[in-house]
Amino acid sequence: MHVDPIQALQAGQRPAAAPAGSRAEVLVAGATGVLGAEVLQRLLAARAFGTVRVLAREPIRAGLRGVASQLVPSDTPQDWPALAGADRTGIVLFEPPRLFNDRERALWAPQPLQLPALARWMRGSGVATLAVVLPHDQGRLPQALQRGLASLDEHAVAALGFERLIVIRSARKPPEARLAALPALARWMLSITRYMVPGSEQPVRAAKVAELLAVALATAPPGIHIAAPETVWRAAQGELQAVARQWLIA
Repeated sequence: MHVDPIQALQAGQRPAAAPAGSRAEVLVAGATGVLGAEVLQRLLAARAFGTVRVLAREPIRAGLRGVASQLVPSDTPQDWPALAGADRTGIVLFEPPRLFNDRERALWAPQPLQLPALARWMRGSGVATLAVVLPHDQGRLPQALQRGLASLDEHAVAALGFERLIVIRSARKPPEARLAALPALARWMLSITRYMVPGSEQPVRAAKVAELLAVALATAPPGIHIAAPETVWRAAQGELQAVARQWLIA
């Protein structure tokens, strides 16, 4: 059963103490959409963090055990004051929010161009491990770049000095709105190219991406770890633990 992010924030009323020996906090930017719901569900189920704090642009009454909201003062992370304290993990998800009756409009959703500024704010707020799930457009990156840092923005994030930087490139379908604006013949020709994309670059279910992210957070050693779309696809085929070990330890 999926956990709606807003329901996760409002469902319960009795906060519980963090698990014994765990005082770490996780900051989640972009806890929207299907992926955001799956990630929240796994973070809460694992109970590996003292608090799961989601970034919000409007006040939210956080009620579920272990979940809180962090109100951001604007849409520009470079203007945010750093949070006090340390021992934090950061998660950045890029996915359009599901605007079902505006239930998720209160949650703050980052844009890809904001990644360096957001990562810099998280680093200044005591985040030692940063995990980023990046949307990957099929066929847009050479194989070598799929497995490494693919842009100046990603290099800038890597230079911030995180103890662990985890990047998961999750393949996505072309936006329907973009295709709908094309003439019928162009849409038909582009639909044919879907069959030319290797299976290893096809999108996988959000639940599998969230599961791979959870395993990486729990087991990744210090350093930079980048999962190419083919790694995400292989992990979704039923051997997730084995694929994750090979990816993270190799």
